[in-house]
Parts: sequence; structure tokens; C-alpha cells
Amino acid sequence: MPEGSPFGEPVVPREDRAGGTHGPGRVLVAIYGTFALAAGARAAVQIITRFDEAPVAYLLSALAAVVYLVATIGLARGGPGGRRTALVAITVELVGVLAVGTLSLTDRAAFPDATVWSVYGRGYGFIPLVLPVIGLLFLRQQAADAEDGDPAA
Repeated sequence: MPEGSPFGEPVVPREDRAGGTHGPGRVLVAIYGTFALAAGARAAVQIITRFDEAPVAYLLSALAAVVYLVATIGLARGGPGGRRTALVAITVELVGVLAVGTLSLTDRAAFPDATVWSVYGRGYGFIPLVLPVIGLLFLRQQAADAEDGDPAA
């Protein structure tokens, strides 16, 4: 086993680290990271090229990108702090998807152009609607595993 890092901290082999970077957690981190990148790139292009057409929609896409990024970081970090961070981000995501999804159906004038969360994520195959539910279930399982003393949780 390695003695430590240059900063005096022990080096923990990757396979021994707690967090969401193994099994289904790794898949969630990859999906959230992909969505952070996709939503961020989409929002950046829209804000730079045609912000005046639908500012609310484009800013909501930027917000979605930030939420996805924070969820990615929390899931990848793992541990109690990472789970707490991911829980807040994923809860905000679910509320956002439900609120924006409903508003985009009931007040179409407010959303002249689609956001990541419009019509519950229809433009992304409804993944934005399903993803936070899966994320919250994963976090619940991680918390239960941690209570049971599972070192991988």
C-alpha cells in the first residue's frame, strides 16, 4: 500500500474509496456529467446568439446545467457530504422539471423556445423527468448502506 501523498495524506486505492464512482453510481455520474455538458453548451450558445428571443428559457437551461454539475460533483464525491450535496441538487432538479414542465404546457407564451426541462424533458427523451427519481432512489440506497456500515456507501 502506498505510504501517502506529497501532502502527508494517505493514498487510498481507487477501489477502496467511498462514493458514487462504482457500479450504478458510476453510471449516474456519467449521465449527470453528460447532461451538465449538454445543457451548459446549449445554454451558452443560446445566450450568446439569441438571448433576446427567449431569455427565461435560456437562463433556465443554464440553471439546469449548474444543477446537473452540482449533482455530478456530489455523486462523484460520495460520503455524507457528497450525498447531501447531490440530494439538494437532485431535489432542485426534480422540482425544476415538474415546475418548468407544467408551466411550459400551461403558459406557452412564457417559453417561446424550449429548455432542457420543457414539457418534462421531452426534447431529451424525458430523461430529465426520470433521472432525478433514479438519483433520489440511488441516494436513499446509499444512505441505507451507510447506516448498515457498508464501507462502499
